[in-house]
Order: sequence, then structure tokens, then C-alpha cells
Amino acid sequence: LNLSYAEVILDAEDADKAFELRKAGLGLLGNMVGDKKAVACIEDTAVALDDLTNYIKEFSELMTTYNQEVVFYAHAGAGELHLRPILNLKSASDIVDFKEITYDVAKLVKRYKGSMSGEHGDGRLRAEFIEFMVGTPCYTLLREIKQIFDPHNIFNAGKIIEAPPMNSSLRYQPERKEPTIDTLLDFSDSQGILRLAEKCNGSGDCRKSVASGGTMCPSYRATKNEKDTTRARANALREFLTNSTMENKFGHNELKDVFDLCISCKGCKNECPSNVDVSALKAEFEYQYQKLNGSSLRSKVFAHNTRLNAIASKVPSFTNYIYRKQWSSGLLKSLLGVAKQRSLPTISKMTFRDWYSKSKLKPHRNPRKTVYLFVDEFTNYLESEIGQDAFFLLQNLGYEVLLPNHKESGRSFISKGFLKQAKEIANCNVFYLVDEISAETPLIGIEPSAILTFRDEYLRLTDDKDSAEALAKHCFTIEEFIVNEIKLGNINESQFSQEEKTIKLHVHCHQKALSNQKHSFDMLNLPANYKVTIIPSGCCGMAGSFGYEKEHYDISMAIGEHTLFPVVRKASEETIIAAAGTSCRHQIKDGTQRESLHPVTILRRALN
Repeated sequence: LNLSYAEVILDAEDADKAFELRKAGLGLLGNMVGDKKAVACIEDTAVALDDLTNYIKEFSELMTTYNQEVVFYAHAGAGELHLRPILNLKSASDIVDFKEITYDVAKLVKRYKGSMSGEHGDGRLRAEFIEFMVGTPCYTLLREIKQIFDPHNIFNAGKIIEAPPMNSSLRYQPERKEPTIDTLLDFSDSQGILRLAEKCNGSGDCRKSVASGGTMCPSYRATKNEKDTTRARANALREFLTNSTMENKFGHNELKDVFDLCISCKGCKNECPSNVDVSALKAEFEYQYQKLNGSSLRSKVFAHNTRLNAIASKVPSFTNYIYRKQWSSGLLKSLLGVAKQRSLPTISKMTFRDWYSKSKLKPHRNPRKTVYLFVDEFTNYLESEIGQDAFFLLQNLGYEVLLPNHKESGRSFISKGFLKQAKEIANCNVFYLVDEISAETPLIGIEPSAILTFRDEYLRLTDDKDSAEALAKHCFTIEEFIVNEIKLGNINESQFSQEEKTIKLHVHCHQKALSNQKHSFDMLNLPANYKVTIIPSGCCGMAGSFGYEKEHYDISMAIGEHTLFPVVRKASEETIIAAAGTSCRHQIKDGTQRESLHPVTILRRALN
């Protein structure tokens, strides 16, 4: 057509990347560190396409007078632009600019016969300028229509008609000294926990329906209560950290209530446009709240479950008898406040480490490379056979597999707010592993929630940040590692069965947030005739200990019913259900009575 200087055609993955880049724009704007933010006061202007070039030129000259480097973003092809000045609305001078910039831009847009609200609407912010933009006669008609249909001004008062000034009722008091909040976790990447909470811009993406896809926010999807949204948690925390007069500002029962149904899925860390990490906020809150109020017996048991499982593993048959018998398991559940409908996870007959030490496995004669296998606490004590599958899979694919000396991941401590214990573990693991793990000798994990702590929470917990960051670069889920080796040509489909299998794959929340579900998909598609479908599920609803707790059981199962359970129930008996997370597999079993397999087990069984 010769209408552009370049004609670019994107297909398949490249087209997806372009759309993902487009969607990432708002998140990048929302992630500015510090008090200066890209403020949405003029972010919806639209002019005729023929006027767009001149409009942009004049707009840019206007912004120069305000010493502004404005963000240009959105739909230029339709004459509509999202334009955002960078302002600090805690500053009195920037609040003045906030209104003056908006008024000057309104005058410019009106001169071009454009709209101040080309896409998003006027709302609370731009309603002050409606009369100026449409003229007093038209505005008078709008007022009369409002009076006819809403004589008592009940609906959306002040949103369109008789709107208050845009610079009234602001969140911050100008020039107020904001409090400094001491935390155990390191929030320096956001200049402190308060500014992390302040990153929430209220867009409400956490109110997405199940049909919209993604994970965020599972508990809101189950309750439809604003209290249970990501933004409610962030804004409640911001409010109390800013205005509370308590010495420990975390000690409010209202915060306990608003964080109660956060299941730390980390969906918000990835799907929130501003990447507000409520999982980290909750961990810190739980730690601080428990300093004042103590911890329940149930929380202590769940937090220390690795130590208890180590004891139970000495007598696995007796332990499993207690867990399986109705009278004894019922007594145990009643004592701990566990839902009576839940099955309890059983102990492996032999821990994975014991199996490894007693098997007298011969070293690989000519390995492609050496890898270290992270023996997480769930695999070691509860699902030793999955560890064995991982070991044999890697060894048969040509890798020397070593088990390094390390402690548990600390996941259980983190999830229950026992951050001092988690910090000690993180420091020890980083110290033990940093000199052994490298690009040539990576650390590979089986349980996503365990191995991904190295790339997430450890960066906030450890004292030696440089070592933690260096180590994190070489820590991978086993799916990530295998897919990377496929790309390098070290693993190929000829090493696997030609048998036909159908697989439905549920991906762990932490993999979706911190990795990519495509790694699991690609790994399971390695055998030529395996047909893999990703279940478009959000969180399974178990979320570690959350689904066990009797007051949370109904919510847990309701989350599972959103997508996961119905898909599993409809699958034929021959269809393999795959799930990498130990909690996910347990939830699938309790919710559908179907057994699911770790992707590692499926691939190990497919070896020639």
C-alpha cells in the first residue's frame, strides 16, 4: 500500500509478544519507584487524526513550559493518546501543576475540537472540565437530564454534574512527612513497604472475572467482596501505615481481616498493572502482627511442618495409620482446626535423601553437564518417588545429578509469617550454595513454590544480597531447565516414547507469576505423540495450608470449582492430569477424586 515507511507482519509468537508489550505499558508506568508517578489527569485526550501531528507538536511545547517529560502511550491510529505528566502529588507545587496542566491541555484540546475523555470517560477527575469542553447550554441540558432521572442526586453524585474540583479530596496532605516503617523483609526496591502499597493505582484489575482468565484475585472471585481484592489489601495497609498512632502500625484487627483470604498466589506480582506484590505485604504483616498477638498452635504446626515430618518419617507406617484412620485423623484435625473434609498428606516410606544415600548410585560416565538437585522438604518427606523420577529422568538424559547440602526452602515459614526462621534458612542456603551453583552447574527444583523462593523471597530475606542475586540467576524449575536444554539441542524427542497420550496440565500459581507456564507445556510436548492442553485455571485453591484451615475450606473449594475441578471431571479416564505443585495435586484429589502426576513423573515414564 506504500502508506508507511515499513510494512511489518508479525506471526504466532511474535504477534503475541507485540500484544504483550502493548499490555505491559501501563505496568511499566505504574512501576516508577519513588513519589513521582505518571499521573492520569490528561491521559485520555483525542483529536481528529488529521490534527494529531500538530496537536502533539503543540502539546509537547506546552509540556516544555512545565519542564515535563510526558509519557506518550496508546492509540495514535485513532487520534487518541494516553498522556501522563510525571508528578509528585505529595508536593504542594506539583499539585498546582496537576490542575494547571490539565486546564491548559483542556484549552488545547478544545481548540482542536477534540475530547478530553476519548476512551475512559470523565469520571471524578475530568468532570470539572465538562462545562468548559461542551459549553454552558449543553451542560445545562445534562444537568436537567440528571435532575429528571435522579432528583435526589443518589447515583454517582459529583461524578459528572456538579463535580468538585479535581485537586480536592486528594490522598496525600501536601508536604506531610510520611512515616518510615521498619520491616524484616527488604522493600528497598520500592523505597519501603509503604511505597510498595502506594503503587496500587486503583485500576481494579484484581476484580477480573474467572472468564477473563489469569489468576488474580482468587479469593475475590470466590466472595465477590471488595474487601478481598488486591487493591483493598494494599490500600488498607497504606491507610494504617500512614495514619495509625500505634507503635506497631501493623497491629490492627482490620488488617488481619483484610489479609485473611489472601492466599499468596503471587498473581498480583505478575498480573496487577503496577505489580503490587501483596504476597510479600502479607508475609510482613503476619510477622509484625504475630509479634504483638502471638501465633496459634495451628500456625506453629504448619510453619514447622518440615521438622514434624522429619520425626514422622522415622515411623512412616505408624504415622500414615494415624493420618488415614477416621477416628485418629478426626481427632488431629479437630485439635488443629483443620477441615474435617480434608485428607491428610501421607509420609513416604523412605525419604528421598535416604533413598539416594542407600541406593549406591553410580556416577554418570560421560555426562553432558553436572546439575544440582534441590531436595525440597515436600518431595523429601511426602513424595519421595517424585524425587526419584526427577533423578532418573535427568540421569537418563545424560546429566550427572548431585544433591547439595542445604536446608529446607523456608516456604512454610514464609507463608505463616515466621520470617525470622525463614531469614535464617535463606542466609544458610545462600551461604552453602553460592559457591557451588553456576551457569555450568545450575540448581534445579521439583516443587515450584520451593525453588522459586531463591528468585523471589530470598532477595528480600537475605543479608548478603549480592550472593543471593548471583545464586538466583542459576536456580530453575526442572521444566525451565529441560526446555532450555531442548533449545540447546541436548534433549530431543528421539529419547522418548512414540506412544500417544493426552494430558491436561494445571500450572502452579508461582510458575505463572515468576516463570512461564509454557515451560511445562513445552516439556510435556517433547514426546512426539503427546497432546498437551493447558487448563485455563487460576489458583487451585489449596495454597499450602490455606485449604486445610476449617474456616477457609469452603473458599478453597469454591476457587477450585471456578475452572480446575470441572475440567478435570470432564476429562476421560485415559487422560493424564498433570500438576507440578504438591498442593495442587492434593487439591485435585480432594476436589475430584482424580490422581494427578508431576510433569517429571510423566516424562520419566515416557523415556525409551
